[in-house]
Amino acid sequence: MAEQIKCGVLGLGRLGYWHAENLASQVRGAKLVNVADPFGDAAEKTAQKLGVDNWTKNPAEILEDPNIDAVIIATPTSTHVEMIKKAAENGKQIFVEKPLTQYVHEADEVIEAIKKHNVTCQVGFMRRFDPAYSEAKRRILAGDIGKPIYFKAVSRDPGAPPAEFIKNSGGIFLDMSIHDYDVARFLIGEEVTSASAHGNILMNDFMEEFGDVDQALTYLTFESGAAADIEGSRNAAYGYDIRGEVIGTEGSIIIGSLKHHDVTVLTKQGSTHDIVPAFPERFKDAYTIEMQHFIDCLRLGEKPIVTEYDGKVALEIAAAATEAFKTGKRVKLKTAAVKA
Repeated sequence: MAEQIKCGVLGLGRLGYWHAENLASQVRGAKLVNVADPFGDAAEKTAQKLGVDNWTKNPAEILEDPNIDAVIIATPTSTHVEMIKKAAENGKQIFVEKPLTQYVHEADEVIEAIKKHNVTCQVGFMRRFDPAYSEAKRRILAGDIGKPIYFKAVSRDPGAPPAEFIKNSGGIFLDMSIHDYDVARFLIGEEVTSASAHGNILMNDFMEEFGDVDQALTYLTFESGAAADIEGSRNAAYGYDIRGEVIGTEGSIIIGSLKHHDVTVLTKQGSTHDIVPAFPERFKDAYTIEMQHFIDCLRLGEKPIVTEYDGKVALEIAAAATEAFKTGKRVKLKTAAVKA
């Protein structure tokens, strides 16, 4: 067991910076030794702020550095294939933000590279590590609600990303709802067998140019006949809203709420409570816990609970949902039973 895992972070946008910050100060057994971002002075500023000795505008410097054990890939999805392959070829352990790749055939390519070079890969589905979702999973496994038969999810953002992001995002089913597809498999404990999907533009007309929508609904079926409905929305002007419910044969588990703090104020004008302002607050702990899990797995030689195979399956579900939305037909998943 290595005492310390030397890490490099590739891509210093919002998620990349949070991962770098966690590795620099919050994650036991990790040492952040280099950060990379090709744009502006992001790498230099991040290195200075976090006390990291090295920074670069060239990700290849980190990928090819023999002193680095693991890389965190938080670059645009379109670059994941190249980054993962190079990381694997150089013997780097890999943490990659979701989605694993933009297309399913690319996922097959990176899985082959990961297996060929015998490296570990964890995909950034942080909801599995969120204390509320992980407790729900524990209670399901304990039999508290009987057999899970239905999952209901709500994922709402307070507004839409800019056109420049939407253009390359892969659409709402790939960019946003994919988190819920993964957690649906996680909580139900089965593979998805089919997807139906609907969507519309309610507020953001610019999305029409890119074939995307700001309001979407996916209906999934599972191997046993269990089902799920998943709402994805860019229109929650009131705040960031992530909730879920698992209905079982003997009860139900409700996950999450709109409350940022568990405080309700009662006055003669009525009752009020605050609302989660944005996902850094909602999933702050989950991001730290998932990175700690990655580092612990590397130090102990264990397999992460969310691997490249889970990344591929979630991608397959997103691709099926996108196809179902475009065709108006239910799409069966051809490789739903992919196993590690």
